[in-house]
Amino acid sequence: MTLYHRAVRDVRGDHLLPLSTLRERHPEVYAREAAKYVGREALMGERVGRLDCLWTDVLFFSPVNPGPLLDAARQSGRAIPPVRFWTLDATHLDPLRACVRLVRPWPGGVKPAPDPADELPFTPQTLRETSVAPLATLARLRVLPGDAPLILWMDVPHVLYRGEVPISALGEARF
Repeated sequence: MTLYHRAVRDVRGDHLLPLSTLRERHPEVYAREAAKYVGREALMGERVGRLDCLWTDVLFFSPVNPGPLLDAARQSGRAIPPVRFWTLDATHLDPLRACVRLVRPWPGGVKPAPDPADELPFTPQTLRETSVAPLATLARLRVLPGDAPLILWMDVPHVLYRGEVPISALGEARF
């Protein structure tokens, strides 16, 4: 099973690092990446119960191929150039340090409270079951207003990994 992570444009070192580690090792990169959470700052303090850590202590991947998500956003009339993603074979992750997080839609733009039942074990079966883009997500992206932020993953399952991933383990794809 392939996992996807939007490629970072300014890699420092030889590992992909979670935000909390970036803050310590590369504060300037941390500042840039943390800016993605403007308006959603509370998310950075959210606990990941299954991994006993914070949102900022994990790396984020998705079992969902970003191609259909980007195609849906392009159908909204947005001119989106090809986007570079890193790929990772899921077998590179330690299952005891990973989980699949279901991400619910945000009704009215308000994030629902975390539900521990949304954190699933990192297994091949769970990855297969969560690897298809939700129909509601594709519908949301097809009618995305031109001035709305393009957040592909807002309501797409995530793989959360508490640790670092060697850059050498990553492949590359463009969608």
